[in-house]
Amino acid sequence: MCSLIERGKGLRVIFWWCLSKLSRKTLFEQVDVKEKQKKLVEQLTGLISSNPGPPTRKLLAKNLATLYSIGDTFTVFQTLDKCNDIIKNKDDTPAYLPTKLAAVACVGAFYERMGRMLGSSFPETINNLLKALKNAESQGRGEILLSLQKVLSGLGGAAASCHRDIYKNARSLLTDRSMAVRCAVAKCLLELQNEAVFMWTTELENVATLCFKALEGSTYGVRVAVSNLLGTVMATALMPKQARATLEEVLELMATGFLRGGSGFLKSGGEMLKGGGSVSREVRVGVTQAYVVFVTTLGGQWLERNFATFLSHVLELVAHPRATQTHVEAVYSRRCVSFALRATLGGLLGEKAQIAAAKEICQAISKQMRAVEAVVSDSSGENKGGAADVSASQHVMVCALKELGSLVQSLSATASPLIQEPSIGLLETVTSVLLHPSMAARLAAAWCLRCVAVALPYQLTPLLDRCAERINTLKSSPEAVSGYSFAMAALLGGVHQCPLGIPHSKGKMVVSIAEDLLRSAAQNSRLSLHRTQAGWLLLGALMTLGSSLVRYHLPKMLLLWRNVFPRSQKELEAEKARGDSFTWQVTLEGRAGALCAMRSFVAHCPELLTEDVIRRLMTPIECAMTMIIPAVIKVHGAHLKASAAMVRLRLYDILALLPPKTYEGSFSALLRELVAEFTLTDNSANTTTSLLRSLCHYDDSVLMGSWLQETDHKSIEDQVTFLCSSSGALEHDPSSIYLRVPVGEAIPGPLPLGVSVIDASVALFGVVFPHVSFKHRLNWAVFMVCHFFHCLTLGPEEVRKSALALVMGALDNPNPILRCAAGEALGRMAQVVGEATFIASMAQHSFDKLKSARDVVSRTGHSLALGCLHRYVGGIGSGQHLKTSVSILLALAQDGTSHEVQTWALHSLALIVDSSGPMYRGYVEPTLSLVLTLLLTVPPSHTEVHQCLGRCLGALITTVGPELQGNSATISTIRSSCLVGCAIMQDHSDSLVQAAAISCLQQLHMFAPRHVNLSSLVPCLCVHLCSSHLLLRRAAVACLRQLAQREAAEVCAYAMICSHFDLKMNPRTGLEGVLFGMLDRETDRKLCSDIHDTLGHMLSSLAVEKLSHWLKLCKDVLAASAMAFEVEKEEEDSEKKDEMDDDIMFTGLGEDDKSKPSVAPRWVTRVFAADCLCRIIHLCENADKTHFDLAAARTAKAKNPKGDLLVLHLSDLIRMAFMAATDHSNQLRMAGLQALEDIIKKFASVPEPEFPGHVILEQYQANVGAALRPAFSPDTPSDITAKACQVCSAWIGSGVVSDLNDLRRVHNLLVSSLDKVQAGRGSSSQLYSESATTMEKLAVLKAWAEVYVVAMKIKKEAESRPARPVLIMLVQPELPSLSRLWLAALRDYALLTLPPEFASQLPPEGGAFYTPETIDTARLHYRNSWAPVLHAVALWLSNTDFGASEGGRPDSVLVLFLAMYCESLLSSCFSGISIEFLCFPRPEEPIERVMSCLQALCTLLESPRARKHIAEDQLLAVELLNVLHRLLLTRDPPSVQLQVTAVVQETIRSAHDHLDQLRSSKGVEDGGEKESACVVEEGGDTGELQPGKSLVFAAMELLVFLLVRHLPQVNTKASDSPSHLPTKPQQLPEHSNRLVAVTVSILAELPALCSPAGSMTILPTVLFLICGVLKETAVKTPEGSVPLPVSAALQGIKTIITSPLGRVEKTQQQWTSLVRSSLASYHPEAQLLPNMDVVSMLTAITLFLVSASAELVGVTALQKGCMERFRNALNSSDPWVQARCYQLLLSVFQHSSRALSTPYIHALAPLLVEKLKGVERARPGTPAELQAVQEGVKVLEGLVALGEEQNRVQLLALLVPTLISYLLDENAFSTAPPSSKGLHDFALQNLMRIGPLYPAAFKTVMGAAPELKTRLETAIRANQASNKAKAAARQAQPTVQATPTIKLKTSFF
Repeated sequence: MCSLIERGKGLRVIFWWCLSKLSRKTLFEQVDVKEKQKKLVEQLTGLISSNPGPPTRKLLAKNLATLYSIGDTFTVFQTLDKCNDIIKNKDDTPAYLPTKLAAVACVGAFYERMGRMLGSSFPETINNLLKALKNAESQGRGEILLSLQKVLSGLGGAAASCHRDIYKNARSLLTDRSMAVRCAVAKCLLELQNEAVFMWTTELENVATLCFKALEGSTYGVRVAVSNLLGTVMATALMPKQARATLEEVLELMATGFLRGGSGFLKSGGEMLKGGGSVSREVRVGVTQAYVVFVTTLGGQWLERNFATFLSHVLELVAHPRATQTHVEAVYSRRCVSFALRATLGGLLGEKAQIAAAKEICQAISKQMRAVEAVVSDSSGENKGGAADVSASQHVMVCALKELGSLVQSLSATASPLIQEPSIGLLETVTSVLLHPSMAARLAAAWCLRCVAVALPYQLTPLLDRCAERINTLKSSPEAVSGYSFAMAALLGGVHQCPLGIPHSKGKMVVSIAEDLLRSAAQNSRLSLHRTQAGWLLLGALMTLGSSLVRYHLPKMLLLWRNVFPRSQKELEAEKARGDSFTWQVTLEGRAGALCAMRSFVAHCPELLTEDVIRRLMTPIECAMTMIIPAVIKVHGAHLKASAAMVRLRLYDILALLPPKTYEGSFSALLRELVAEFTLTDNSANTTTSLLRSLCHYDDSVLMGSWLQETDHKSIEDQVTFLCSSSGALEHDPSSIYLRVPVGEAIPGPLPLGVSVIDASVALFGVVFPHVSFKHRLNWAVFMVCHFFHCLTLGPEEVRKSALALVMGALDNPNPILRCAAGEALGRMAQVVGEATFIASMAQHSFDKLKSARDVVSRTGHSLALGCLHRYVGGIGSGQHLKTSVSILLALAQDGTSHEVQTWALHSLALIVDSSGPMYRGYVEPTLSLVLTLLLTVPPSHTEVHQCLGRCLGALITTVGPELQGNSATISTIRSSCLVGCAIMQDHSDSLVQAAAISCLQQLHMFAPRHVNLSSLVPCLCVHLCSSHLLLRRAAVACLRQLAQREAAEVCAYAMICSHFDLKMNPRTGLEGVLFGMLDRETDRKLCSDIHDTLGHMLSSLAVEKLSHWLKLCKDVLAASAMAFEVEKEEEDSEKKDEMDDDIMFTGLGEDDKSKPSVAPRWVTRVFAADCLCRIIHLCENADKTHFDLAAARTAKAKNPKGDLLVLHLSDLIRMAFMAATDHSNQLRMAGLQALEDIIKKFASVPEPEFPGHVILEQYQANVGAALRPAFSPDTPSDITAKACQVCSAWIGSGVVSDLNDLRRVHNLLVSSLDKVQAGRGSSSQLYSESATTMEKLAVLKAWAEVYVVAMKIKKEAESRPARPVLIMLVQPELPSLSRLWLAALRDYALLTLPPEFASQLPPEGGAFYTPETIDTARLHYRNSWAPVLHAVALWLSNTDFGASEGGRPDSVLVLFLAMYCESLLSSCFSGISIEFLCFPRPEEPIERVMSCLQALCTLLESPRARKHIAEDQLLAVELLNVLHRLLLTRDPPSVQLQVTAVVQETIRSAHDHLDQLRSSKGVEDGGEKESACVVEEGGDTGELQPGKSLVFAAMELLVFLLVRHLPQVNTKASDSPSHLPTKPQQLPEHSNRLVAVTVSILAELPALCSPAGSMTILPTVLFLICGVLKETAVKTPEGSVPLPVSAALQGIKTIITSPLGRVEKTQQQWTSLVRSSLASYHPEAQLLPNMDVVSMLTAITLFLVSASAELVGVTALQKGCMERFRNALNSSDPWVQARCYQLLLSVFQHSSRALSTPYIHALAPLLVEKLKGVERARPGTPAELQAVQEGVKVLEGLVALGEEQNRVQLLALLVPTLISYLLDENAFSTAPPSSKGLHDFALQNLMRIGPLYPAAFKTVMGAAPELKTRLETAIRANQASNKAKAAARQAQPTVQATPTIKLKTSFF
């Protein structure tokens, strides 16, 4: 290592960095260091004088300190002295500065690492540093202060003697001109205050004043550092240890800064109230952040205890006149106070404490409101300051109500106690503010009510009713009209966030109230304005409810809109001469309101925006465009300006939403008006636009500072940097109360009217300009370039020149945002024009400018222009300029005189690298070299430069890409450089630079994962998870998300190592616990989404392996639900008391854990944990079935105690699901019920090993019931009840519970729900929309349907067993009503599935379960429910003979039901539910729905009536089969295919039955029979089967498709193609076997449906397929079993050959050729493949021979082939084949037709005899061989029997000697093997049987051969002797009358 240092600068950095990493890991031992320490110290101290850059000196200092801390410390004082000498050196030249800074850094590092070990040397060191501090320049001051901070950190209280000196020297630097120095001194003082008591006692006020001054003119970084200092000092002053100050004093001090800023607080309070200059925004924002730090430091428990004081204090701030001197200042102050409240209440308090805080806020509001009411009601005027109090109270109200709304919304359903407790009176309190004199307060109250309604949707309808009632009662109060209309509008705007909606009638109510307000506006001038505004506001809010509701009120709305505006030009001119100032104000407000309602209509009801509606809308809009407002203002006064501006704003808004073609006639006048707006022609006031920043590219945020939008403080930081966009408030535009909140905002913040009008005009200009003709564009182009580049195709050269001149001018503008916009515009123009010459000229202009210009503004603007050109034209378009651009920007990036130029140049360079892609590869090395050089040399205080360097590095890594994995020298150097760059940035103090480093490492990991060291990266990321900077947390989580995708286990392991030295990480829960904890604190959507993904990846990879760990995590999170449940004290009915023990078992959650976070997990996190639980169950299901087998799991656990299986944690799973399902939060209840359903489905069939016949879930019956019961209470939302019904049906249908009484617990819940369904509409007060009721009712019916289906299945199974079907007994009583409701639901669904063109056929009053207004949402609910209902109805109809047993008319029910299934869509309103669904099943449709539908069809077709109906209507059956065929094309699962074949089989059988019935009933005579057959049989005389009409054709189509899907080899097209390779038969999967077998059996039945001619049409195909299936599936099996398809094919062959078709004369010839060709396919020339089953082939041949006539199969060629096949089988070496061959031959030989059998006997009998004679020489050795011989002997015996008497002697002469040859002599018998003995016995028995059968012939044969006789007699004697011996043995045994019941184990005989 020492030698490495001597190799120069390049490797030095790498070495230092590596050493730093090594030292952190202590990988080298102390002994090794001591040996080399002296040399290392010399070399490292020598490097201090080598002008090291900032990162180098930091690293050098760290390594020296490490070296001494793990080695000897003898020379440390010498090194320290050397450093002190360097610091004392008077040389102030820039060249010597790096050496000094390095020495300062070393001193800091020594003390930080070794602290008190350095003894008493610190006073001298500190004095040195303080002296140097006085004369140092800014970089030196910053470094010295950081070093002092480290010294203080290392020494702690030991340096007390120097604390005051440090304080005195440092405090003055808090107002240093360098922001980096201010940051450094704040950090130094923060370290100092840990031990320096005087800072938070005697110097407390001075510290506060210094901090306030430090905040003036500060940057974001300074504000964060100073607020951290101020908040911490103030909190420390209150700490219990040595508290000297009171809370009031500390808060008063901080208030001084908020209200007066840094001007001190020694002046009198009176002077403070006099006004004067307002507080600088930087100070106010900084103090606000300090409040948050103050409370955070003191902690959540302190806030709980002192919340009332804190709330009162912050609300007093916003009530103070100095905080609200102007309206804008008031808005900013309100934002600050709201931020302080949200950041503390939202993050530090748990849900319980937040509810208590909400109570306090309610009391504060109530107190304020009482004071306001006292002032308002004081008619005597005694209260002089009353008006000021009212004005101040509005700001208090806004802040308090905004926070109250945020609290309630974040609590969601857990906030219900706030509403339910009368003592709190939240709703009464908030509603009272609706009468506040100030509009801002009224709007805030309305917004708060909206938050309440969104959090607790059951309050939405009552609140609307309450507001409607109040608005009608208090019509005469302007405040009431305004306030309650605001509230109603806000509530209507919140409906879209409440999935269950509101009743449709509320829309009618709102319209009537609005109409009444508008109609009565003119009756009372005092109320005119308020009523007009309120009326239109309500109508605008109504539009947000969407088309389904607005559709009914549209005609009325169009009429209202038309009447507000003059109807003609004449009326328009006439009205100008009329009216006074007030009348005009009301008129303008009315028209603005009407336009606003129109805009809302266009935005929210696009479906209703037909051409006719747009035409009718354009009449009032065109009038608004021509209305000349300035003239009116001139006559009636300037106070109408605001109303006029509002009209223009609304007009621009709606025009921007409408198609420009609709108002193209007004383009010219409109553009003139727009240009006047944004060129401030009519208004010279200092107004601006807020759009500029949003129009610039997101990546340019580093130049504009807009990255502040990505911080935790964005809501208050805006007022410092982007004034116009942060002054939003609800009172600027009341209509925003009902609009959707922009993403990322907590509350709408419409901008001031002046800004909004300019924004709207700019936006509209961008929409209109592209539609203007080319000749007019030049006139307008110069006015607005920055916007229209988004949508513009630039026209003639003049337009281009004007635009270019404007943009080029803006590139030199001092405003950086304008320069960014100009660069963006230039890039867009180049992209749109796309001409190489135009791009070249723009690039050349910037090149020339950059070469000549020396001012910062021009150089930055034009360098960005180059970057933007490349960004929008791309690498190829700008390739020729690449070299020049890069060389210029590289040069500019090295301009150390201006860090701003460096920043812009590097940013542009990053853009070029990004856009050029592979074209940049040649410039990577020089660029990378520059980046590293700048990283090593640019001071860390210039954070923007470092941020841009990070972007460049990231872009370079992307450019090199996958090459980074390579091992070449070049790539290794590039990779090392990238890693070093990342390491330097990781060690930077700025969070944005650290985030860039993480991003670069993330990219490196993507391209070269093995080169990124996770052991150092992961701990670093874990530390950043707790960072106070949002961007850094985001970057860390995004990186973890990527790492967890690939290497989750490694990430968790390295994080666990980190937990041992990081106290913030609990070693028990690890990184996962930290991430779950972050979900409770974080509000940023992107960050939370990444956390979810990271946890998801970790869960997928690790959950199965670390099951206990993940379940414990989920349990800990969900335990918060149980805590809430424990606190609840609900009254329990008697049933609950019975099960109290079961419920209580869930509230105790194991041992107390003191390390639990102080804030219990919030409901959102708990919902995520419940979802994780479901994912764990599914992961285990896919991993190993042992997870769901208790016996196997226990065995596995015994073998491997570390192994973990899910079934062993079942009680925990149930417990967690129970906790979630019984929570306050509705979302959590849904997740809990889902988890419970998953558990039931997965564990229902798991047996309990200890109790055979039982399942493990039985023990949790009471718990499931307890979890479900709350979901059926009357106040439960419909969606939860619907979900609970689903769980109920799963539980009842699972078969877990078999006892009737146990079943009743859950069954009763469904019964109660059914009562609610039967009650019908209007039975109770409706809180939600009608579609929510539809959902609930259909869910109940679906649950009952599923239960009924299971009950019928159990009943069917019970018929074959003695078990009693319990479940059907529970369902039976409800069936009459259920069947009626089910049929009604199906009737509804049939109507709802009609195409739109038949909408007129729908009943106007709606259906049984839906209303016409909610038809669109109802469809979805019906779609989710109909399939199980259909199945249940099919079962019920089949079971009751189509309602006959229920007293109905069976035929009418049948016709109705079948019509619902299968008639065409045009013919019946009950058209084909099932057919329609099966025709077009959506890909996302669950497979269960398809299965239910098919099962319903199958069930239906089992009924005789249905079979008759479908058989009579053949077109219906054909359509059904076509639909099923289409379904098979889209659905693969085997279960679906099997079910389809079942339906097809039933359909074909129905047709068979019908045909048989017709044949038998048409007549007795032959002629009549034939005639009738011709009528009904398919094919007729011609044999033609018409596609679309033929049932047989449709069936063939479907069956062939199925066969080809599972046996592609039967497809001749495929097998005949040149590329086809012959495959040997192979065994199919089980499901394919079943499918092919059923398909073949159906195929065999089809010819019977045809006429003889028709059957001849299909028979070739049918026989070809059956024979093909036989060949392809006849596979040898080890156990000798016959595969299902083979047996089906053989049966099919028999069915066809034995059918009567062969006897029909007309088709005789064709039939003969078909049968012969089929038999010929088994000819020996068709080669047998290796594993083909010969026996199956022979069986098929035998079937043909035995079943067909001799004339058919007696052809010589066929006979030869068949004989050859038998001959081959007889010669087979396989005894099993021989045995089967003998059996088959016997059936052929014994055929009744001698003409058929004789040739086979002649051909094969000699071979048979020869084979049997050969047995004497080779006796059987195995049972199989013995059986083969026995079967052969049977054939020979059969031949003897068949022979005529005169030939009997010759035949016996063959058989008898053969049998006698099998006999053994006495000597050989005893030693012979069992098979040989078996053959002897078999032969002897047969001989003894044959003798008596044919005595004469037998005697002749025996007489001719005496040796045979002798041998036979010997064998008989031996056999008799053996039999006698056996009989004697039997007699010797004592006779026992009965077998003893108890047998002795030992025999005594």
